[in-house]
Amino acid sequence: MGCAQSSSGFLPENTIVMAEINVQELRDIANKLRVHSVKMTDASNSGHPTSCASMSEIMSVLFFHTMRYKLSSPKDPSSDRFILSKGHAAPILYAAWAEAGLFPKEELMNLRKIDNDLEGHPTPRLNFVDVATGSLGQGLSVACGMAYVGKYYDKASYRTYCLIGDGESAEGSIWEALSFAGIKKLDNLVAIFDINRLGQSEPTAFQHDMDTYRMRLEGFGFNTLVVDGHDVEALCKAFHEAAQAKGKPTAILAKTFKGKGFPSIEDEDNWHGKPLGGKAAEVIAAVEAQIQNAGPNQLVPQKPLQDDAPSVDLSGITLKSPPSYNMGDKVATRQAYGTALAKLAESNPRVIALDGDTKNSTFSNAMLKVDPSRYIECFIAEQNLVGVGIGTACRDRTVAFVSTFAAFFTRAFDQLRMGAISQTNLNCVGSHAGVSIGEDGPSQMALEDLAMFRSIPGCTVFYPSDAVSTERACELAANTQGICFIRTSRPGTAVVYDNDHQFQIGKANVLRSSGEDKALVIGAAITLREAMTAADSLAQDGVNVRIMDLFTIKPIDQEAIIKNAKECGGRIVVVEDHYPEGGIGEAVKSAVAMERDIIVKHLAVPRIPRSGKCDELLEMFGISAKAVADAVREVQSL
Repeated sequence: MGCAQSSSGFLPENTIVMAEINVQELRDIANKLRVHSVKMTDASNSGHPTSCASMSEIMSVLFFHTMRYKLSSPKDPSSDRFILSKGHAAPILYAAWAEAGLFPKEELMNLRKIDNDLEGHPTPRLNFVDVATGSLGQGLSVACGMAYVGKYYDKASYRTYCLIGDGESAEGSIWEALSFAGIKKLDNLVAIFDINRLGQSEPTAFQHDMDTYRMRLEGFGFNTLVVDGHDVEALCKAFHEAAQAKGKPTAILAKTFKGKGFPSIEDEDNWHGKPLGGKAAEVIAAVEAQIQNAGPNQLVPQKPLQDDAPSVDLSGITLKSPPSYNMGDKVATRQAYGTALAKLAESNPRVIALDGDTKNSTFSNAMLKVDPSRYIECFIAEQNLVGVGIGTACRDRTVAFVSTFAAFFTRAFDQLRMGAISQTNLNCVGSHAGVSIGEDGPSQMALEDLAMFRSIPGCTVFYPSDAVSTERACELAANTQGICFIRTSRPGTAVVYDNDHQFQIGKANVLRSSGEDKALVIGAAITLREAMTAADSLAQDGVNVRIMDLFTIKPIDQEAIIKNAKECGGRIVVVEDHYPEGGIGEAVKSAVAMERDIIVKHLAVPRIPRSGKCDELLEMFGISAKAVADAVREVQSL
């Protein structure tokens, strides 16, 4: 009989009553899962059967002994959560749910087919998957967010389990998440490391050096258990101790073998991501020979839930009070974000804020005055910041606003990309946009952020220009499905909208117009200010221009742009505090691409900038009021 080893020694034999565990049945289920994984990947002629084989006993114990869930409602608010971070092992996840009875086992043979949702890596197209995984190193951050909500907001008994591959544990995002989990004392979180020694192309860095893994996990504040990952009794004991641990998360370090039980393949290199082909029949026969009960499983997979997760209503979230500014007041949009965040939090108890140690610059610290418990400090770890945010939003438990300098979201682009695949509802707020931040220099200047967020499918991109529109952008984002990005600025910009102005996603606003406009000028925030100044200058020379504020860059108001451009002689000047690639200018050019007789002059930051004062930088990099006026004169002459 196996025994789990804890950081304080071995678990006593009477930790749990072993008679309650049908050991052979769990072993049989593990081998059934292996057989399914081989057959599925053989049918699709692709996949990762050896990666599934190393975690078969873990999955058997989790799904048929430890976890509490409802087959009738896999995402029940009170059910345990499971994240398969090593998403390439999707076949065994599907097999576990099929063996549990969620859907017919015959469906497994449709793995990776274009007309079936059993994709190569898990996605929420399936009703038992919370987030998409497969881009390695991200699952634990999401699990941390789910566990945080369970412990501190839901205050419910459900637990969160995350299964991580040893290869992906080299990812920095894993270490960021481990640090977060330890600091936040997430004792309802279990991180399971499938340490099967082999990566994709060669052995992993630490192979089976379990002491190194143990010491590292203990260093992050985890209750750390080292187990034989193929011993179901040891696994049952380890999960039992994890449930008893208080004040710290648990890491189960499972020593396993890739391709476990596969003759001539087990623990052999060069079998990653390959169906077994001609060896499949031999392997299936060998594994099936180990199964004593080949019939229906005797274990009831689902355990009774403690139905203690509270009901949550995230609908119709509004600002507690409307914007209250005077026309012409200079207010930084980042500051207006903090005001809006506080108002939304006062309106709904499930609005939360996350930040990466920039809260006094992004103004997310406004949440601390409303309810300090609804502010989550994620420290300087932006990949984990976004991953935790995705986790907190899972199963519609919170409305999460994640903020940092907009430039630093680029570090978490993979998490955002996967967030879109995960159908997540996450609000990202990026401050310190463009050269207008001034003396801090180019490392702090967001000049790629619009391009990045515009490239994310289904993402709504807000670029509010004043305090009123910022508050309303936050309100709209709180009620919008998918990822939202709100770009805020450091310098103060004049209030240009009435407090009762009605904003809509995808609807632009014309701030200045006449019947004799010679060009349509489109700007945002600081460049809208420059456009207005240019308009005043041009008017003195008898040249009238129309000024448009897009409000949302995606979706863009194509109809309004085309209509107003044609009314201005087909001349457009776009001025933005962003690199030319992928920002407002390219969005506008795409909008008018099929229209005849429209010319677009695009002013943007043409090269890597430098430190300097805001106005100096606007002038140096060609997005000042003077540059706008010159551009209008140029297009007018064409």
